[in-house]
Amino acid sequence: MDTVKTLRKLGEKHGTPLFVVDHNVLRKNYATFKKYLPRVQAYYAVKANPDPAIVKTLFDAGSSFDVASMPEFNIVYDLIKRMPARQRQDWIWDKIIYANPIKVNDALRELDQYKALVTYDNHEEIRKIKKYAPNSGLALRLSVPNTGAMCELSSKCGAASGEAVDLILAADKAGLVVEGLSFHVGSQTTNFENFVQAINLAASIFEEAKGRGYTKMNLLDIGGGFPAPYDETVKPFSELARKINAELNRLFPKDIQVLAEPGRFMVATAGTAVSQVIGKARRNGKLCYYIDDGVYNTFSGIIFDHCQYHLKAFKKGPKEICTVFGPTCDALDVISMSEELPTNLERGDLVYSRNIGAYSVASATHFNGFEPAKIVHINR
Repeated sequence: MDTVKTLRKLGEKHGTPLFVVDHNVLRKNYATFKKYLPRVQAYYAVKANPDPAIVKTLFDAGSSFDVASMPEFNIVYDLIKRMPARQRQDWIWDKIIYANPIKVNDALRELDQYKALVTYDNHEEIRKIKKYAPNSGLALRLSVPNTGAMCELSSKCGAASGEAVDLILAADKAGLVVEGLSFHVGSQTTNFENFVQAINLAASIFEEAKGRGYTKMNLLDIGGGFPAPYDETVKPFSELARKINAELNRLFPKDIQVLAEPGRFMVATAGTAVSQVIGKARRNGKLCYYIDDGVYNTFSGIIFDHCQYHLKAFKKGPKEICTVFGPTCDALDVISMSEELPTNLERGDLVYSRNIGAYSVASATHFNGFEPAKIVHINR
């Protein structure tokens, strides 16, 4: 976004609630990822924000894609269909991973025609894939430490290291091809040692599989978890990249393809919410503001993503600690209990929240009859 002034003009022009996407930031984030992790192919995690315009910008920049449902697959495929037929098939095989370890039968049936790369983490999934999508390539998802992640994932997905090679050999026995391994260290991981431990674990599984006669693996998916710079406590991405590069270069030969699934890192800083004050009150001596966006809409990440977004005002003035509520008739709709805002805000004044591009409008609802925010794309 160019300036705060630009945000204000957009809010006044388009009305609120408004969600503004800056595509220059998307391109910058993708370039940063490639600069510091040159060996790693970025597969944007579409679930972070599936807006087709965002997907297209990253597609044009060179990104591949991690999808976890057929609607997400089809958002990407709509772009792929514009390519020449030969390139199209190669692109699907090399540039899309269906990274949901537990898949519905209908999705597998549809995926089979594309010979897509899919993940799995248990014996039942092997049987499903064998029956419904035998032409798929497989990546075994491992359970790895998620310590310090904002959203822990390994309790739901991932095979234990002790059963990993048995699952690889079981898939091989079923006539399927296990292309490699995948893992996820947890969303918004600020504990960089999670990546170090996971890469080392994956290397040991590669060695064990080779020792037991399976030599077909040539892929490592290091997942997502790359943190967005929400505040100054998040260490620079370059520091994380140094650790990842050191372990990859030490443990994996150059012929092993390495991919990752950044979602939040790509899109969080590209999104800004602009909202309007619709009410003001003092309750038990505390100033309370009500705005026309909330946890059932753009601020849904407060509930679903364990994320806290901060609000700023365009108007200047003396500040105090306030409570900020969303517009719905629900006590859960609380954006912040301790936001420092000017005391002179009135109905109709605008406020904004930066770094809200990931897991926000993606999980917005129509609860209580309130429509999700209008989306405006800035592409300069």
